[in-house]
This record gives sequence, structure tokens and C-alpha cells, in this order.
Amino acid sequence: MFKKVTLAGVGLLGGSLGLNLKIRALAREVVGYVRRAGSVEECNRVGVVTRATLSVEEAFTDAELVVFCVPVSQIPVLARTALPFLKAGTVVTDVGSTKREVVEELEAIFRPAGIHFVGSHPMAGSEKTGPINAYADLFRNTICLLTPTEATDPGALERVQELWRKVGCETVLLSPSAHDELVCRASHLPHLIATALVEHVLGKNSAGVQAKICASGFRDTTRVASGSPDMWRDIVLTNRKQLLSEIDAYIETLEKMKETLKTESPENIRSLFSDARKLRNRWLDSR
Repeated sequence: MFKKVTLAGVGLLGGSLGLNLKIRALAREVVGYVRRAGSVEECNRVGVVTRATLSVEEAFTDAELVVFCVPVSQIPVLARTALPFLKAGTVVTDVGSTKREVVEELEAIFRPAGIHFVGSHPMAGSEKTGPINAYADLFRNTICLLTPTEATDPGALERVQELWRKVGCETVLLSPSAHDELVCRASHLPHLIATALVEHVLGKNSAGVQAKICASGFRDTTRVASGSPDMWRDIVLTNRKQLLSEIDAYIETLEKMKETLKTESPENIRSLFSDARKLRNRWLDSR
């Protein structure tokens, strides 16, 4: 599909995409742009890219596709850094978890230069980080959300859509605002809930009996709380208004649950769990 692809940031997502590009022969060359010499050595050692480099010029010159795989607050800064080395017609996308602000900023940066930006967000990942944890099946049977606007080049959208399909994703098109609303409920709010649960249960009891008896249920419910603090700080700050609204709505749900518990009705309390079980199982079956 491409002669040269540049991955700006080679962590779990960037590394896994790089592996796919190599294994599936979707690019002749996959270059990883990183910030630390240690990252160059690690990327080359685990083989997630053709080569890694600290040089902006080496990384971005002659790239046909650029994928920003860094925390969302870093994307506009990195875009301006790369801009002088990108040619007109280059396709640029990202893997950021919020879209409204990123799409608006990157379209303003790239459109005057004739560079085509298409926002994308593969709904895949892990609490683990770094290229050492990358694996080729990360995107298999997942959803990738694409967020075109009226300014999006149709040809660029088609190429980005085909890229994600070839690495295993089903693609869904949403507006940037709709993306941030829906992903907030499905991803951002659950992460805050997991974070709050960790603090509530372990904050004052991490060395006591409480911590010892926290088993697989607690571990699975709070898994995402082990994610990157920098990444989640950026996600919260760029989707703060929507997240505050969803927190209020979730508190209402908890209050309704609280009132049900107060009734001491075995039938009503059982319905709480029965209804949730049916909803979750229906969702699992649809996947």
C-alpha cells in the first residue's frame, strides 16, 4: 500500500501497527520516530519497525503515510515539527483517543500544505506499554473509528480505511464530536471508575489485609487503572466537558441503585444483576 510509512511514536499501538505493516507487506519501509536513544535500540531489537531514528528529517522525508502514535497533547506539536519535511499529498492519521480538538488542530496545520489528515482511533490496547509488548494480533477483530469532516480528502479517507481493515479492524465513520461522546462512555468513564475503585479500596489499605484479599474480580475490574498516567491525563483534559457530563449521569445510575438497595426487596435487587447480565451477554454475543 505504501513505499514508506512513518510511525511517530513506537509504543504498544505504534509497535503493533509496525509489526502488521511488516508481516502483511503493507509497506516497503516502516520508520519509527522516537525521542530517546534507548527507544531506538529497543525498537530495532524487537523488530517492530524496519528502522528507528531520532532524526526528524530522516523519519518524515518522503513518507507517504504518517501515523501519530503519541499522547494526544503531543500530536499538534509533533505535527508542526514534521511539517517542513512532508510533501503535498502525504496522508496523515493518528491513534488518539479523543478527536474533536486533534482533528481541528491538525486540519489547520496540514491543509494549507496540501497534506491530507484523517482522524482515526483503533479501539484496541492494553494497560501495558512500550514496543516490547507489541503484538501483531492487537487489532484483530476490533473496531477502528474514523472521524472525517467536510474537509477530508475522499482518497485519503479510503486509504486510511483500507489500512485499518487490512490489519484486522472493522471501520466505523463518526464525526469528531460523536466520537468523543461515545468513546467517553465506553472507555474514558470506565477508566475513571477503575481509578476511583483502586483509590477507594487500596488508598488507605494497600499494606493490610484488605489488599491481600483483593482477588481476580478486583484485578479484572481495575485492570485499566495500570495504564499510562500521561496518556490518560491528556485524554481527560481534551474530553473534559463530556466526561463531567457522563460522571453526573453515572452518579444518577448509582443513586438509583442505592434506592433499590434501600427497598430491601430481594426481587428488585436481583433484577439489578439480572438486567446487567442480560445486557452484557447480549453485547458479548454481538461481538
